Amino acid sequence: MSNELIEQHAFVLHSRPFKENQQLVELLTEHEGKVSALVYVGQSKRSIKKGLLQLFLPLKLTLKGKDTSLRRITQIEASANSYSLIKNSLYSGFYVNELLVRLLKNDIACEDLFNQYQLTLSSLSKGLPIAPQLRLFELSLLEELGLSFDFTPIFNQNNDNIAGFYYIAEQGFVPAYKYAIKNITTPWFNTEHLQAIAQHIHHDKVHIGNEVGRTFKSLMRDVLNHLLDGKPLNSRKLFEKR
Repeated sequence: MSNELIEQHAFVLHSRPFKENQQLVELLTEHEGKVSALVYVGQSKRSIKKGLLQLFLPLKLTLKGKDTSLRRITQIEASANSYSLIKNSLYSGFYVNELLVRLLKNDIACEDLFNQYQLTLSSLSKGLPIAPQLRLFELSLLEELGLSFDFTPIFNQNNDNIAGFYYIAEQGFVPAYKYAIKNITTPWFNTEHLQAIAQHIHHDKVHIGNEVGRTFKSLMRDVLNHLLDGKPLNSRKLFEKR
């Protein structure tokens, strides 16, 4: 990466005090993906820059520095009004931010994910049903990480001896045979639910009901938990405390 200054759109994912009136900021940027950068905010509690370092506020900024060193924000301004998130929508915003901070590598362009992130915030701010928005975002994140679901076994290996399917990392969907499920504690998923999820993913307008939606949520949680090495997300605790 050159030392060229590029103005781009961005969102703050996380920030914390650093030293000498600076903040260390995790950003999701339009052209460079996730970036860690320093910004000088000054001593005043009314610092304009400090006021801009808030979550869910669309920004336009310029970064200086090479990818071998910590970047610096040289210019920053709001490019639009902040997305207004409340209650469960706010917790969902924290959730997607934490996933990005924990799973996304720095300095890798991910324009499609950036666009999906912005669309997710917009949908949450409009009060649209939360679960579908989170599943879309999670799928976009998995795609960026080089992961996707192969639902072929769900359709090709379905017979009367199969109760459902396990999802095993590195293997994908594996049949859960009726004669074996009593002796195995690994959770398995309903075949018809998985087929409906496959149709929903590949044909956006295919509606899924509450039961299938819960299966979809459980499936995504299993996959993400594996990527997180089983370490819990702090944002999920907010939902549990409701």
